[in-house]
Amino acid sequence: MAIGITGMFCLGWWMVDLDYYDAWYQRGPNLHRSLGVVMMLVWLARLGWRWASVQPVMSGDRLQTRLASTLHWTFYVLIPLLGLSGYLITTADGRGVAVFDWFTIPASLTGVDNQEDLAGEIHWYLALSIIVGACLHSLAALKHEFIDRDGTLSKMLGRKVPDTKNVNPIEDE
Repeated sequence: MAIGITGMFCLGWWMVDLDYYDAWYQRGPNLHRSLGVVMMLVWLARLGWRWASVQPVMSGDRLQTRLASTLHWTFYVLIPLLGLSGYLITTADGRGVAVFDWFTIPASLTGVDNQEDLAGEIHWYLALSIIVGACLHSLAALKHEFIDRDGTLSKMLGRKVPDTKNVNPIEDE
């Protein structure tokens, strides 16, 4: 999710400055919308996986675990709001969202005054909030890996981490 969201942020930031004569003027937004729908499907799968799986115990003190949990749940709330605001931008003129020309999600809420502008502002601030949160999350993971040396980043990347808490240094001599 993190790589996809970061890529979408970069694409969105880049495409808003495209002018009418740029070859990507239509392709950039179309790609952004299509990938946004795909990211929402990935988010749904991730949410289902989280509810269906036993979550590993977080390392760190009580404050760190509370901050991590709060940030995770903030992501679970902000990401679908980001998708919804993107949908409202796209459908403000009554046209649906074409997803890679595979299918179209019809417009359902239209005719709201300044819908595109209002949803655009919300979309920008939600995206910025998610990116700031992702940067904080990344810094925390790096701190755990390289300062605390508790293997948190390795576990996040799916690597097996040796259990160093149950090792008796006297028996190893």
